[in-house]
Amino acid sequence: MGKVIIVTGAANGIGRSACTELARAGHTVYVSMRETNGRNAHHVEEIRAEAIKDGLDLRAIELDVSSETSVNSAIDSMIDENGRLDVVVHNAGQVVYGPTEAFTAEQLAELYDTNVLSTQRVNRAALPQLRKQGQGLLIWITSSSARGGSVPFLGPYASSKAAVDALALSYAGELARWGIETTIVVPGALGPGHYVRSGRPLDTIRAEEYADGPTADVSEIALAGLAELSPRDPAPQDVARAIANVVDTPFGQRPLRVHFGADDDGAAVVDAVADRIRTELLRRIGLADILKPTIIG
Repeated sequence: MGKVIIVTGAANGIGRSACTELARAGHTVYVSMRETNGRNAHHVEEIRAEAIKDGLDLRAIELDVSSETSVNSAIDSMIDENGRLDVVVHNAGQVVYGPTEAFTAEQLAELYDTNVLSTQRVNRAALPQLRKQGQGLLIWITSSSARGGSVPFLGPYASSKAAVDALALSYAGELARWGIETTIVVPGALGPGHYVRSGRPLDTIRAEEYADGPTADVSEIALAGLAELSPRDPAPQDVARAIANVVDTPFGQRPLRVHFGADDDGAAVVDAVADRIRTELLRRIGLADILKPTIIG
């Protein structure tokens, strides 16, 4: 039976591709985004046209992940329309690049709000329904930068994704006895174009000091090296298929973590060690049962 799914940050990119892939698999998919009556109105029309043309159950919905009121309204609306909610895909995120010192504290707060706190708002709105059902799935889209070899000028972004990873692991243990599964999807190292198009620090004077000082060539070397490792950004459709495969995997068999793409920065190796240690710790303290979700009912 098709599932009811919400994907955050789905106006374009990986989120948008995931929505289409999931809808083609027979699911009811809510394509969430901000400003559906404003700057994203054309995306709403595209989604409506695609749904009609291909016979898909794609539904655009207004959801601003930075607003608790907006999140609660969207989730309540979905539950009212379907009587249930099965899958939450945490995809909303923002990428920034530049000397960490040159980002203002307010910029970091905004970045963490979008990349980290948004998942908490959505979970608080959605989890009461999933726990009531006794079954559900949370999919978290993180980044290999959270665990892999650290690249200069990615500190704010990488730290936000590391926070998402830590939250996801905590939720995995806390929700297992409620019948709710967790999968962390980890795209590999991104091509340099992804960072070139990303946000920049507001303190341009500090940024210029890094650009003119002994670190003047760091960015050029880093981006050139990334170009050698990852000549192009991962295709959104490929990541979308990985997400759809997780959703279509039977309950109780879904992996905790899925690495996507070549492990150029070693994140898969680090994650394998960390996840093994987590498993051993939970067994040692008597909580081995929360390593797998409980089947309820």
